Amino acid sequence: MRKRHTQADVAKRAKVSQAMVSYVVNKSNKVTIPQETRERIEIAMRDLGYTPNIVAQRLQSKKTKTIAGIIPDITNPFYPDFERGIQEVVNDFGYDLIIYNTDASLKKELNCLESLSQGRVDGVIGVFFHLKAQNLFKLLEQGVAIIRFEGRLKEPGQMPLDNLFIDNIAASRQATEYLLNRGHKRIAMLSSSYGPARYREKGYLRAMIDAGFSKSSEFIERETFNEHGGYKAMKTLMKQSPVTAILAANDLMAMGAMVAIREAGLSIPKDISVLGFDDIPLAKWFYPPLSTISQSQRQMGRKAAHLLFERIHLGIEEGGRSVEMPFQLVVRESTN
Repeated sequence: MRKRHTQADVAKRAKVSQAMVSYVVNKSNKVTIPQETRERIEIAMRDLGYTPNIVAQRLQSKKTKTIAGIIPDITNPFYPDFERGIQEVVNDFGYDLIIYNTDASLKKELNCLESLSQGRVDGVIGVFFHLKAQNLFKLLEQGVAIIRFEGRLKEPGQMPLDNLFIDNIAASRQATEYLLNRGHKRIAMLSSSYGPARYREKGYLRAMIDAGFSKSSEFIERETFNEHGGYKAMKTLMKQSPVTAILAANDLMAMGAMVAIREAGLSIPKDISVLGFDDIPLAKWFYPPLSTISQSQRQMGRKAAHLLFERIHLGIEEGGRSVEMPFQLVVRESTN
């Protein structure tokens, strides 16, 4: 078998000390290395085909060089862009990213924490539909940095647990007010019993009540947080109450509802306007293109990762931080 070259081999070829090679390989800022020396070491590494021993590096630094991303639904198009933003930053820091899919299940969220508590990662970026802050204390006490993506502002506590959030209540309120301002009075919401849907319901209800519709809760239909749930909820709604506009708790529910509306022989937006939430990539390509609330998932992923590496690399040890991200109402052809 071909011999695996070591840092000592690189040092000999480049005519420098092994410590100097180590500084270059590990991108250390402890010493200033002349550019000519750095280039000589890099040329020697290429000539020898030297690759760092990642396992040895991690053992020496007591770091796993791995980050975990925990998401509730790997099939939801919202999350790939979120994870891509995380991946870009993780790659910049020379870390690996592993993804856990929980299917929005409490049991699977707990199983993830148990797996991660075995020393598998240095940090976690999680979207938790069920877990509370106290569930995360064990990992925090082990020195694992954690960023939660939340559906609303949560006041930071003493533990170094950071929250990244958008104001879902304000966003859905704005979406509902847009429909009201377009002259709609019978506006229904397709929602779900978990995740950010409950905050989006609150925004919808506040806007409707402020507009004088005190019994708006009668126009909320709850189902699963995907296109199948949206389709089923819309079918049920059309049997019960005639409506002129729909606010869906996410784009997948909105798209399922649009299929049900068309199957009933109705036109979008002539008969029923539809407004979603998330602005997944398919939203602008669906027919008709879907009006929605944009959250800029990729930017959120990047921001979450930067917050995480501030904990890991800068050693920030202060209590929790809460960072709000912007949202934007995007109007397309599914509403009038």
